[in-house]
Amino acid sequence: MTVVSVVLALLAALANAAASVLQRRAAATERIASSGRRFSWLTHLLHRPVWMWGTAMLVFSGIFQAGALAAGPLAVVQPVMATELLFTLVVGSVFFHRRPDTRAWWAFLSMVTGLGVFLVLIDPSAGTTRVPVGRWVVVGAVLLALVLLLILLAARLPSSPRATVLGTATAFGFSSTAALMKDAVARLSDGLVALLTAWQTYGVAVIGLASFLLLQMTLRAGTLVASQPALTLGDSMMSLVLGAVLFEEKLRLGVLVFPELGALALVGLGSFQLARTPEVSGDHEGQIW
Repeated sequence: MTVVSVVLALLAALANAAASVLQRRAAATERIASSGRRFSWLTHLLHRPVWMWGTAMLVFSGIFQAGALAAGPLAVVQPVMATELLFTLVVGSVFFHRRPDTRAWWAFLSMVTGLGVFLVLIDPSAGTTRVPVGRWVVVGAVLLALVLLLILLAARLPSSPRATVLGTATAFGFSSTAALMKDAVARLSDGLVALLTAWQTYGVAVIGLASFLLLQMTLRAGTLVASQPALTLGDSMMSLVLGAVLFEEKLRLGVLVFPELGALALVGLGSFQLARTPEVSGDHEGQIW
């Protein structure tokens, strides 16, 4: 089932990357077409097939992620979702007719190697599929306090550090959304009504929307280079914690924690370098995505 989970998580990451590239292209084209009419391009995006295909990719991404979380541990799915950056590089290169340079491929190799080694070393096992409400109350309160503290701290910082801190807060929101989604999908075994009436299902919508809005704040606070490593590593690390605390997933730590941290450092380095490529950042369009 872990293999199925990884495959579905990769498909979710691919769909996310395709959505990012398609919607970015639609928005950039509409800005050019509506030059001189401030913000008028926003009203036209719904009529653009490219933007609608990007939206459809987001729907597919959610379906694939839900399937991945139902099939495997949270500690596997969310780190694998970090491959979205790799797929963005590939899809962006094809869509914008740009060949990645040598540094981009080294970043690609660094991220793939680090992620693969990390997952093999930490070897997360499947735990429970449902979380008691009392456990959610405690963990939710701690997470809310952490995110609020990070937002307050970010308000006092200059651009790049602010983007990094907000990126960390956003990552915590994404990992929380994934944890809620995993708990919600488990209710499907009791029937569709059980899923639709579970508070976790609506928690996914609320926390997911809040995380999306926080992501917009993050991207406006500074460059993608400043925020992406925090987004990638923050999501992966918090997902490991939530998987262990909420779902009782077992992780191999001990003396292996040092090579595991080294593997994560490779992922972070690759994330930083990939965020600098035009295919990911959108620099060649005159914008920082």
